[in-house]
Amino acid sequence: MLQVRTWLPRTEGAIRLGLRHGHGRTLLETLHQTGAARVRFPRCAPGEPKQAVLLNTAGGLTGGDHLDFGIRIGAQAQATVTTAAAEKIYRARDGETEIDIQIEVAEGAQLAWLPQATILFDRARFVRRLEVELAQDASFLAVETLVFGRSAMGETVRTGYCRDAWRIRRAGRLVFGDTFLADGPIARILEHAATLAGARATATIVYVAPDAEARIDEARTALADTAGAGGVSAWNGMLFARVAAADSQILGKDIRCLAEMLSGRPLPRLWHC
Repeated sequence: MLQVRTWLPRTEGAIRLGLRHGHGRTLLETLHQTGAARVRFPRCAPGEPKQAVLLNTAGGLTGGDHLDFGIRIGAQAQATVTTAAAEKIYRARDGETEIDIQIEVAEGAQLAWLPQATILFDRARFVRRLEVELAQDASFLAVETLVFGRSAMGETVRTGYCRDAWRIRRAGRLVFGDTFLADGPIARILEHAATLAGARATATIVYVAPDAEARIDEARTALADTAGAGGVSAWNGMLFARVAAADSQILGKDIRCLAEMLSGRPLPRLWHC
């Protein structure tokens, strides 16, 4: 019997973005964008870091889709990189949704990596790899949020696959490695006390900078009145926080104060749209 195989269209996109310092401000040095991946540069007030907004023109991602971001911040440059909207990871018929992020921050440079939330739907299969290379005196703030179903829409993620892997190196040495993995019955896995204790939204916040360890008391104060649950640790020139909440709205309020305190400025306006 003749078997007919349906080939589904795939979303592919890649960005290579380079920023440098010159004439007292941060300037665009290189930009290459292909497929569904695009970058926009909002107008910033004088004295604010350069802001880049990443867009996925496909609107959402599913199995077999792949986005690849490469970002380099040159010496003494300052930048904030965010996304135009939350990234939606839909049910996968086959394959996995993959997002690869490579970041390099040079001597004396500062980068705030502040993408909006990643929302997983039931039976999504998602793999994200974040690789960061920092100079010894570079400053780097990263906030990544995972949401398992939109509670306001009555959605539940019963099964699926999620692997979120971080690797951060400073002066060539690995200083942070973390992998969040949930495979199979996600709803049941997230109920365990060792995972999210029933929460459906979680954020990982990492701050690597010369002053990171000294700011742990400020960070704990910023999380003191959270509606969800969270904790902060600091060691070896780095501050790490993980926060969990019942839904993304609660989580957003919980992490806002901490992220703004560490970055020294308000979150991008797109976070409030």
